[in-house]
Amino acid sequence: MAMGVPKSKAEYVAQRLLDRIVTSNMGPGSSFGTEADILAQYDVSRPTLRESLRILESQGVLELRPGPKGGIMVAKPGTDILAHGLSVYLRMHEVPFIAVLKAREVIEPALAAEAAVNGTDADFDALQASIDRMKTLRDQSDFIEENRQFHSLVARASGNHVMEIFWSTISIVASGEEQGIQYTAANQKHVIEAHQQILDALRARDSQTASQRMDAHVRDLEQLVRKSYKYLLNQATSIVSRQGRQVG
Repeated sequence: MAMGVPKSKAEYVAQRLLDRIVTSNMGPGSSFGTEADILAQYDVSRPTLRESLRILESQGVLELRPGPKGGIMVAKPGTDILAHGLSVYLRMHEVPFIAVLKAREVIEPALAAEAAVNGTDADFDALQASIDRMKTLRDQSDFIEENRQFHSLVARASGNHVMEIFWSTISIVASGEEQGIQYTAANQKHVIEAHQQILDALRARDSQTASQRMDAHVRDLEQLVRKSYKYLLNQATSIVSRQGRQVG
């Protein structure tokens, strides 16, 4: 599994270690051994090895746990790492927030169309449960989290894992709520109604209508920004941390 042409010995060693993880089918939580073990297997200095391990840690492939019960453990990269890298790229290239919203408007209708074809009754029941929970929520943060859960369930129901990852990544970067956008009671009611209409189209296996309703729904966020948070439109995309939170 290549990571591109290594630019340093540390990157070369990191690539070899990654190849070992993949070819050995080592799952998350597996011990990767100790520094002494790895040093005995590779002709590399301790500082170079530690730099290689830090590279893989930054990619979410390894977790370096300190202490007597710690060690070098295999990890599973999350989409928060992708979102962080993407947000840094967008910020450094001065890509505005509105451009990220536009990307979301392309991805989500496509996911809804596929969910209408590939979604199961269990997927649709989970979506209905999400809608029902939203109706009982009054706390802003709880409502925002449940809203994200609904869209995540649609992405999963699509059966398109690559598109689901794209959505998960872009949704973190395009999260208007993290930019300070708030949903009024009227906004929340409108969101719930939109979710129900989308689900009804999914259950009917109507890809076109599901796509159209999702398109209208995600464009509502852009309209909200244009109406009440216009200053965000051309504001540089915020950088998100590896935990998926906006940091600036």
